[in-house]
Amino acid sequence: QVQLVESGGGLVQAGGSLRLSCAASGRTFNSRAAGWFRQGPGKEREFVAAISGTGGGTYYAVSVKDRFTISRDNAKNMVYLQMNSLKPEDTAVYYCAATRGGAYYQTPRTNTEYAYWGQGTQVTVSS
Repeated sequence: QVQLVESGGGLVQAGGSLRLSCAASGRTFNSRAAGWFRQGPGKEREFVAAISGTGGGTYYAVSVKDRFTISRDNAKNMVYLQMNSLKPEDTAVYYCAATRGGAYYQTPRTNTEYAYWGQGTQVTVSS
């Protein structure tokens, strides 16, 4: 079983930056791909970024590519999302997710590929 706890959300002006963190419990974290998803007001949850278990592969949604960076520290069981040049449309609850084991090299991009989810952290970008 894996538990995920996000932190780092908050209120920021457009053009600003935030760094989200996700702390994971459990062993074999480096065998699990991790991802960030978000759900804005009145919207469905959408994929933001994914990173493979080893950290060697990453994938981004078009809307955040070149502005957001996903990274991980397997020694600390942590996943991060550095968000730069934030826009009001980035306002959402951001969720960290992890797969079951065996995803050393995969970068899953759909909800159903992830087995574990955090409770989310609110990011609000003011114009």
